[in-house]
Amino acid sequence: MARITRTARIIGSARTVRTHALVLAGAGVVLVAGLTACGASAAADDDPDRRAFDLPGTTLTIDSDDSSLEIVAARGNPPGRIEVTRWFQGTVAIGEDPEVTWSMDGDRLVLREKCSGVVADCSTKHRIEVPRGVAVEVEEKDGSVRARGFRDALSIRTTDGSVHVTDTTGPLELRTGDGSVRAEVSSRTVRTHTGDGSVRLELGAVPGLVDSRSGDSSLTIELPRASYRVDTGTGDGAEEVSVPRDDSSPHVVTARTGDGKLTVRTAN
Repeated sequence: MARITRTARIIGSARTVRTHALVLAGAGVVLVAGLTACGASAAADDDPDRRAFDLPGTTLTIDSDDSSLEIVAARGNPPGRIEVTRWFQGTVAIGEDPEVTWSMDGDRLVLREKCSGVVADCSTKHRIEVPRGVAVEVEEKDGSVRARGFRDALSIRTTDGSVHVTDTTGPLELRTGDGSVRAEVSSRTVRTHTGDGSVRLELGAVPGLVDSRSGDSSLTIELPRASYRVDTGTGDGAEEVSVPRDDSSPHVVTARTGDGKLTVRTAN
């Protein structure tokens, strides 16, 4: 079972605390709302919950509302099953007990955190181990995502959170509304987009297609030595392209940034 504590004491260090207080003064009522402070950290949970879920096919969607995610393509996992580890810390002084749930709906893993009230402070992390041969799509509303080891297609979308992918060769699509994107991969197809956050791509194999865009921050692409058909543009920032260019090359790189330095270079 997840650890749940009801107390007015604010613990640890990490996530946001949502505080609401009523101050009565004579016949008037003053509402003080929206105070924030440092609070719970899932890393403090030294006895995490574990559960295995059956996976009916070769695709998996991870639907998470408020959790840090670590997603691993694991060689030893049996086909047709995913294994999930959950860390959780939560406190609510006045209100309903915090709650975390996990469930499988077909090929969709649904992860939810419910944490609201006066001085509500929660933090959740999940590690999801996926068998090889499964294409994964991640839908994360508020939280960072780290992934590694994928040979099949991987798509990650977050509303608010950073994305970091390593040791991956399958087709890759990474999108975040507000957060940085970093990938150290050998994928042949890479698409990335961030509304507000830096992008850094380090490719270990010559790609067929890279399409990367950042609304408001720097964008850096490091490529193996080869000739590329490069199409770049920046609204307000310096631009540096030092890879060999060939308009007839089958290796296509498109890079756009609205406000930030744009760099496309050969990896050392």
